[in-house]
Amino acid sequence: MSKADKEILLFTDGSSIGNPGPGGYGIVMELKDTTYKKEFSKGFRYTTNNRMELMAIIVGLESIKKESSKVKVYSDSKYVIDSINNKWIFDWQKKGFKGKKNSDLWERFIRVYKKHNLNFKWIKGHNSHPQNERCDFLANTAAKKNDLIKDEYYENISKYND
Repeated sequence: MSKADKEILLFTDGSSIGNPGPGGYGIVMELKDTTYKKEFSKGFRYTTNNRMELMAIIVGLESIKKESSKVKVYSDSKYVIDSINNKWIFDWQKKGFKGKKNSDLWERFIRVYKKHNLNFKWIKGHNSHPQNERCDFLANTAAKKNDLIKDEYYENISKYND
């Protein structure tokens, strides 16, 4: 099996300091049975924990260049994992995500979801899982940086909803 055909392990986490507040995501990507590892993180000035949890998965999947890759996604977010594994998002999609929070991100997720062979697994957070702990560190560190970017969609809608 070539390196390009190996299963990708995608570990993700999101956080916000206050909810809403400054937030960030952390991603650790590994190729199964290899030493390959890549990390990503980014911070936002005003967002929510759930947005960052979902954003981490989206950005991780969008960074995979080879379509139809076999990817196992690990997240400690019941919100995200249950929404996907219980197929709620497809019902939401049929209804145009009407009344659903984070509709912009769910729509973006659906686009990248179709590109790969995905398996989603929930892992308990803050439970000494090395990659989850690393993602948590990356997400929190990103949320505390000085050069936070704007979560355009959330900041634009939150001024009407807060």
